[in-house]
This record gives sequence, structure tokens and C-alpha cells, in this order.
Amino acid sequence: MDNRPQWGTRAGFVLAAIGSAVGLGNIWRFPAVAYENGGGAFFLPYLFALLTAGIPLLILEFTIGQKYRGSAPLSYARLSKKYEWLGWWQVAISFVIATYYAVIIAWAMSFAVFSFNLKWGDDPTSFLVGDYLQLAAPGEFGGIVPGVFIPLVIVWIITLGILFKGVKKGIEIANKIFIPALVILFLIIVIRSITLDGAVAGLEAFFKPDWSQIASGKVWVAAYGQIFFSLSIAFAIMVTYSSYLPKKTDLTNNAFITGFANSSVELLAGIGVFAALGFMASQAGVPVSEVVKGGVGLAFMVFPQIINEMPALNGLFGSIFFICLVLAGLSSLISIVETFVAGVEDKFKISRTKAVLYGGGLSALISLVYATRGGLNFLDAADYFINQFGVALAGLVEVIIVVWVLRELNNLQNHANSMSDIRLGGWWKICLGFITPIVLGYMMIQNIYINIKENYEGYPTSFLLYSGWGVAVLAIILGFVFMAIKWNKGTELEVPKDKGVSQ
Repeated sequence: MDNRPQWGTRAGFVLAAIGSAVGLGNIWRFPAVAYENGGGAFFLPYLFALLTAGIPLLILEFTIGQKYRGSAPLSYARLSKKYEWLGWWQVAISFVIATYYAVIIAWAMSFAVFSFNLKWGDDPTSFLVGDYLQLAAPGEFGGIVPGVFIPLVIVWIITLGILFKGVKKGIEIANKIFIPALVILFLIIVIRSITLDGAVAGLEAFFKPDWSQIASGKVWVAAYGQIFFSLSIAFAIMVTYSSYLPKKTDLTNNAFITGFANSSVELLAGIGVFAALGFMASQAGVPVSEVVKGGVGLAFMVFPQIINEMPALNGLFGSIFFICLVLAGLSSLISIVETFVAGVEDKFKISRTKAVLYGGGLSALISLVYATRGGLNFLDAADYFINQFGVALAGLVEVIIVVWVLRELNNLQNHANSMSDIRLGGWWKICLGFITPIVLGYMMIQNIYINIKENYEGYPTSFLLYSGWGVAVLAIILGFVFMAIKWNKGTELEVPKDKGVSQ
């Protein structure tokens, strides 16, 4: 008997999937990656990567979750008991990401307030590192920073409060509010940005194609990396979310909608960010190339500088920008935490309230590490290693196990085709059987070589061994530890019988 909760509507699921995919990386990672890898020419490998890796992997994970109707560990256990550890590994990756992702949202929440009186002053970089984060040396914790701790508590209250409400009344309703609000607010930012002096120069820098870079393998790897990291693939989210789908639902169509919606937001972010960077460059009298940054630097150092120089309503513009970061972050954080809430709920057959309290509560407590004076250094190392040697490696292992070891692609294809308008054919098998594992394998070998050759960002080896490499390895170990724990007797390891639930 399948008593699993379900989405109230198809739109609810799609918005939740989009909410998970659309996160901080769309706003601060994509524009810089595109610019550094051929500008307008980057869109060709980017689109190719979306169609040959992004959407095929989304379809795969949607199908696994919907067919086997469980959290990632339960779905993989139902696929084959030997590979339950893969689900727990992906859940452990999500757990690590949740602990530091919440802190970045807390920063954005603080900066939304700071925007009203431009509290960061004339030197936003010094303000972020010194006044706000009070940054200590790598490896040092220092004390808790109150300015980070207070908004962090608010972030966790919102996130866990929504998760306590469940799938239909919590996650679905939250995303129906967050995603439309995010799109409307970001459109305001884009419209304001493109009306600034110098915006045209910024957009020209963003869109102008450098076709000479297309032949570079680095550009294609960057395109696949961006698609892979931005779609919430391989850290249990999409398997978990799709397990709440009705027995009859269009899986393939949902994957295409999610994939293209995510890419549309990335393109919109690129326009808004580069129009603003063009304005900043014109104000400083320098080329756009000198002001381009990605990641934390773009959001918390460059954008405050842009806000300072705006001719009017700069405080309002700043608060809207950081509220967008908060909304994008919250919709993703909710999905990330849901993966381990669902895993604990399935494995131990405890109530959802207890699962949220234990899983979410533990991640909230550990996130305090990143609210200390040394938090930025710990965050930087954990984020890099859990993505490069967690998410990317888990994706590679997932594809190899499902496609080549278990040879489940035909069964999954038949299942998806039985309920989808867009039928899967040879392209799907070729993408998952050959293109995706080859590209991910190449990325992994390259990453290992680079990180053995030189330390990430020049951090001390001793620091990276426990805050970077150690975190990535611990996630794998936890996968096997949780697999060794026996399932509660109430958990069926067979796929639940169809109750005739329809969409």
C-alpha cells in the first residue's frame, strides 16, 4: 500500500523542481562562466550540454523517483539492494551543502537590510571580510559572529517551518509564492540594469561571441559543469521530489520544462548582471573585463559597489537584488533538506515532524560552524570539494551503476514512455550511456589532477585535508554506514502496488 504524500498539482511539482534548480549559482555563477568561456559562443556548448546531459539526467532521476516511490536511499534500494549506499551518499552530499548554503542565505538577508542605508560604505570588500564576517585565518574558528548568527536562525526557522507542513501544504505552497516573486523581482532588476549608462557595453561583453574558444575542451567541460551543478542533479533532490508524483504523470515533459526554465533564469541573470557590470565599468572608466567576478565576490563585493554608484533609488535596487538571492536560496535549501528528511523518514519509519526535527535540526546546528569568524574559509573549502568530488562524482557513479551495471535503462525508458507525450528513443540511451559518463569522467580526472598538483586557492594542506577532502570522503563513508543499518520492519523494499491514483 502506497501512503506516500503527493503534490497537489502538476504545477506544484514543476515549480518545486524549478525552485530547487534555480539557486544562487544561477545568479552569480552562470554569467561569469559564460563570459570566461566565449561569451555568446558559450551558448552553443551550453545548449548541447543541456540536451545531452542535463535533461536526460533529469528524466532519469524523475523516472527513478516516480517508479520506485521513495527517498533516494529507498528508491535505489528498490532498484537493487546492493546500491542503497548510493542514495545515502547523495543524501550526505545534500546534508553538507545544506549546512553552508543556509549561511549564504543569511548573508543575503543581512545585505538586504544593509542596502537601505548602504551600510557597507565605500569599500564593500573590506566591509564584508572585516566588519561583517570578521574573517579569521584558515583553520581558526574564532567566536560566533552575531550579524551572521541572527539571520541564520531566521533562515532555519523559515525552512524547517515549511518542511514541518509537509509536501503539499508546505513545500508546494512555498514554491508557488517564492518562484513567481523571484521572477517578478528579478525582472525589475533586469529592466533597471539595462537602462543604466554603460549597460550596452556590458551586454556586448556578455553576448559577443568568441568563436575561437569553441574548439577548446575547457569550454565544453565548463558548459557541462554549469548544467550539471545548476540543475540539482545527483544529490538526491530530483529523485525525492519525483517520488511524490502521482502514478500517472508526464515525466519527460516535466524534465524539459524544468531544464529550460532553469536555463531561462540563468540567461536573465546574465543580462541583469552584465548590464550592471557595464554600468560599473563606465563609472570607473575601465573595460568590463576588469570588473567581472563570480560567486561570493560578485554578490557581496561587486554588486554593493554597483549599488553605491547608481543615480537613484540605489537602496531599493540593492534590497530587491538581495531579496532575490534570499528567495532563490530558500527554494533550493528547502529541496536540499527534504532529501535527508525523506531518507530518515523512510529508513526509520518515524513521523515527518521527528524527521524534520532530527535531520533539519542537526544540519542547523552544524551550520553554526560557518557562522564563526573562520566560517568563510570553511565554507569555501567544503563547497568546492563537495561539489567537485561529491556531486560530480556521485553523478558519474549513478550513471555507470544504472546504465552499465544494472542495465536498467530499457525498463526506465519503458516506464517513462508509458506516461509521457515526448517518447524517449536512442538519443536518451546514447546520452546517458556514452556522452554523460565520458564528459563527467574527464571532468573528474581533470579535477583530481588539478587538486593534487596544487592546493585549492592556496589553502594550507592540513586545512584542506579535513575541511575539503575529508568532508567529501566522509559523505561516501556515511553512505555505507547508513546502508548497514537495517530498514524498519514497516518499510517495504518492494515497489508499492498501484492504488489507481491519477493526476
